[in-house]
Amino acid sequence: MKSDNNKKLTSYGDPGFSEFIRQAFNRHLGFDQEDFKKPVIGICNTKSEINRCHTHIGPLIDAVKKGVLMAGGIPLEFPTISLGEINTSPTTMLYRNLAAMDTEEMIRAQPIDGVVLVGGCDKVTPSQLMGAASADIPSIMITGGPMNNGEYEGRTLGACSDCRFFWQEFRGGSITEQEKDAINKELAPTAGHCMVMGSASTMAVCAEALGMMLPGGAAIPATHNRRLKHAIDTGKKIVELTAKGIKPSQVMTEKAFDNAIRALMAVGGSTNAVIHLIAIAGRLGIKLPLERFDQLSRTTPFIANLRPAGKYQMEDFYKAGGAPAVLKELESILNVYELTVTGTTLKENLEGVTVSNVYRDIIYPFEQPLHKEGGIAVLKGNLAPNGAVIKPKAASKELLHHRGRAVVFSSTQELEKSIDDPSLDVQADDILVLQNAGPVGAPGMPEAGMLPIPQSLLKKGVRDMIRISDARMSGTAFGTVILHVAPESAVGGPIGLIKTGDLIEVDVEARRIQLLVSDEELANRKQQWSPPVIAQRGYAHIYQKHVMQADEGCDFDFLLAPQKEKVR
Repeated sequence: MKSDNNKKLTSYGDPGFSEFIRQAFNRHLGFDQEDFKKPVIGICNTKSEINRCHTHIGPLIDAVKKGVLMAGGIPLEFPTISLGEINTSPTTMLYRNLAAMDTEEMIRAQPIDGVVLVGGCDKVTPSQLMGAASADIPSIMITGGPMNNGEYEGRTLGACSDCRFFWQEFRGGSITEQEKDAINKELAPTAGHCMVMGSASTMAVCAEALGMMLPGGAAIPATHNRRLKHAIDTGKKIVELTAKGIKPSQVMTEKAFDNAIRALMAVGGSTNAVIHLIAIAGRLGIKLPLERFDQLSRTTPFIANLRPAGKYQMEDFYKAGGAPAVLKELESILNVYELTVTGTTLKENLEGVTVSNVYRDIIYPFEQPLHKEGGIAVLKGNLAPNGAVIKPKAASKELLHHRGRAVVFSSTQELEKSIDDPSLDVQADDILVLQNAGPVGAPGMPEAGMLPIPQSLLKKGVRDMIRISDARMSGTAFGTVILHVAPESAVGGPIGLIKTGDLIEVDVEARRIQLLVSDEELANRKQQWSPPVIAQRGYAHIYQKHVMQADEGCDFDFLLAPQKEKVR
């Protein structure tokens, strides 16, 4: 039975007049009154020329509309905030919660029975899933898809792993200005989001594993005709979901989040997904502790050979079968009886899915994985009492158990000013530490965690060091980078008490990160610490007053749903 959500009326104190005026204004769209007795499907339009990853979404929305009309619904698109990673200052993470609120409130306020979430770039997909989880009407996710591969002199390029790689090489003097500019022209050759397993691709895979996207949708290239077919199918399916009354809370269950975490670990996905999945779950009253990510990582094989932790890119992943192929390999450890937006279970969705031996270098067998454990590890210790994360498969093996001297930067501004200063006292076996770059401190937790290697060391051939911060890093980034340290510096976390010269020990296998300073000394330093001044007005004020820590998903404390009882 169709919901009566589209019967909601603006309140003028007279229900009859409210309906009368709505009918009068809606005639502008060319619909008759009878048309609005059909399922009304809202389409979140995040198209933006500033967000280049969403510039191609117009035709995708047109295709969704066709599907809705074919299935007997009425499609109505409406705009919501578009967050483009590259052009948004200071960081899109500052605005993820604002986009989530926008999505939720527009779904709640408007006369729609179901909604299609059209996302793509890093923070858009999680913000839409957060908003849809809170609004909880029939919803389905579709993303814009990854770019095609770039190429330079026979070398495959991937945005933005190669943006970072070649910029580092340029700083180190290994490539010329002319080579840098020639490479720049080829890094992002088509419409779509980054074509490596960065945050955008990772969140699309997670959305599929959660059951919120039709099978196969995460990997179809933005330029491929099958993406438009996928969009038409999505439009048809939302009408069916509306008729059946299937809501996000029925799909994104606690067991479904376990599936998403396993998919994240199997593809070597972005560390950003840890924060986003915790936040989405929180909107449904589901608590996802960091320990759960580590538990599932230890029991999930790493099977997708994808950059930045592997060799291939999303175009290749699509040819190999995409997320359905990965989920098929993981089937024995997944919760396969969870409902999905197909209207059937994950197990039914995976029937008939196979992985061709032609593509076994891209997606490895469950029994013969690239690595026995997943792509993300959670570290704890007196430096990070509430946890920190690292991608061991994208790190240097020799640094995974290391003791070194801290070289501390108190802010991103100091980092930018000092990192290439010839007088900087730094050695290859030191550990770079960035403070005050967390959710409150930055604010917004920018992707500054992949601290640049000092130029003096780059020119000596150094290409990796341990870097620790309360910031994030792009899912396209790489190196021995420890992130999301919680509590952060700005709320009095131990990371903010580190001084240059302190010794730090990291042991990834033991999941330990330890500041080798006595408790008494840390207590003395804490007495000298004072909290930063926060913004006095506007959204930044709301953000800094109410944002939670990284291990809690960085959502606003007032947006969480009441916690559900555990079902595991």
